[in-house]
Amino acid sequence: MTDNKKTLVLRQAADPAQTWDVKQIFASDQDWLEAYDTLIKRLPEFNEFKGKLGASASSLRQALQLQTELSIPLGKLYVYAHLRHDEDTANPAYIELQSKAQALLAQASAVFSYVDPELAEIPEATVTSFMQQDPALEQYRHLFDNLIRNASHILSDQEEFLLAQLSEALNASSNTFSTLNDSDFVFPSVKDEQGTAIELNHAVYGTLLESQDRRVRQDAFQGLYKVYHQFRNTLASTLAGEVKSHNALAKIRRFPTARAAALFQNNIPESVFDNLLSTVNDHLDLLHRYVGFRQKTLGLDELHSYDLYVSLVRDIDVHYSFEAACELMLKALEPLGETYLAVVRRALKERWIDYVPNKGKRSGAYSSGTYGTYPYILMSWQGTLDNVFTLVHEMGHSVHSYFTRENQPYHYADYSIFLAEIASTTNENLLTAYLLKTETDPRLRAYVVNHYLDGFKGTVFRQTQFAEFEHLIHKADQEGEALTADFMSEAYARINRRYYGASLTEDPEIRLEWSRIPHFYYNYYVFQYATGFSAATAFSQAVLNEGKPAVERYIGYLKAGNSDYPLNVLKKAGLDMSQPAPVEAALSTFGRYLDELEQTVL
Repeated sequence: MTDNKKTLVLRQAADPAQTWDVKQIFASDQDWLEAYDTLIKRLPEFNEFKGKLGASASSLRQALQLQTELSIPLGKLYVYAHLRHDEDTANPAYIELQSKAQALLAQASAVFSYVDPELAEIPEATVTSFMQQDPALEQYRHLFDNLIRNASHILSDQEEFLLAQLSEALNASSNTFSTLNDSDFVFPSVKDEQGTAIELNHAVYGTLLESQDRRVRQDAFQGLYKVYHQFRNTLASTLAGEVKSHNALAKIRRFPTARAAALFQNNIPESVFDNLLSTVNDHLDLLHRYVGFRQKTLGLDELHSYDLYVSLVRDIDVHYSFEAACELMLKALEPLGETYLAVVRRALKERWIDYVPNKGKRSGAYSSGTYGTYPYILMSWQGTLDNVFTLVHEMGHSVHSYFTRENQPYHYADYSIFLAEIASTTNENLLTAYLLKTETDPRLRAYVVNHYLDGFKGTVFRQTQFAEFEHLIHKADQEGEALTADFMSEAYARINRRYYGASLTEDPEIRLEWSRIPHFYYNYYVFQYATGFSAATAFSQAVLNEGKPAVERYIGYLKAGNSDYPLNVLKKAGLDMSQPAPVEAALSTFGRYLDELEQTVL
């Protein structure tokens, strides 16, 4: 491994063809500043409707239309600022722009804070009458239904305003963790396979854990956790603070638990969460079997946590240019039909994708955008097969966003977290199926299967494990247990032991894994990765086996956005996620792929 920092281009020297076209949002920073000033001046206009939403159908319609009119440029201002910031995180001009955009979001949130409390106070019969009087209000029917459902949990106008004012303070624990984790921690250097010293960071750590040199993996693992161990009590304090915030907000909004509050927002029954945990726990023998197979294949007397990410198929050297990867993506996604592929081609032609690996660029990959912009993709192209999977994954998000925004009004033109990871993982599953259908090299086929199994392990088993720990610490805090570093480490170790089984030798460092997971600050977010993967498995198999009828149902899901509750959106597409069956089917698919890998001579 070489030190990529020596070869990274500066952002200003990057080939424009390898960058996204953010000028589609604002032609220049000056245009952004002018739009910012305009919106700042216009936000107080919304105060004119305070106390008047229930006065008449006309007043309600005008207020909702003005909220949309103000929210669309607000979204564009934020997206432009954060995209520009992520191009080069050291650029002070865009650090300032992002800070201004975040402050503007908080200001707008305070201005809009009276809407939900006032709407909740309007009698249902009055809302129905308003929709009959003014047909333009009919498009808000689901929004009104959801507010009626939320009515008992919406506070008074003044209380909602106070909570909006406290939003930044309530995020203090999460922000402190992010600052420590992303900026302040100084990680040691480790030597790569050639003996070159490399300073650890989050991106490098993931790469080093995939090294075929076990000494490199172990050094990276122990070096990283040495830092987290040093700050374990501080990190316990930040996580405990976040959990207490979740529990307190749930109580303030009259929910029995933080989990009930979090799942209520998308009308997800708590039984869905429980079904996931119980179903995965009933099939942990599959994970134990895979861990045992890893130990045997790697030829290790003891398998450690730092051995869980290295590929079982060695000496596979496949490299893709970005152009070749795009061709492969188009072929793999052909089963989704021409309507879907036309959007993918637009993404490539119109420069939705920023893939140049330049100095200072934000690590990782994502899809981002808002109403009226492209659904942009950020990644850094290295030419690996993993990069190809990342490309199709993020393209799934972006096409989902495109269809939703093209087919829904602004107030429904997003989709819930419960639906968010399905489209991306469906694309990954279709790429896996295409590669296995067309690839004849048995070792490359084994590499693809290994990639799928590791992805499943990380998305279904691991995220369910995270969800179980997250629920445990929320309940513990609610019951008065002190969330100390020792308490959380022991609890995490017990769960980790049960998930991975006897074939994994327990490292003392893994007890601290809770301390470095950002998603534990996201309030019952992680379980949706596992349910999303399960839904994606069902969709991809239906598309491949049924063809056009399944594609039409799937496109309907992509277009639905927030026009209905997530479970209803999926039911209309032919998938009932309220039952354990989709998770069971996904686990069965994992078993079949494991069968194939076990029968392959590696």
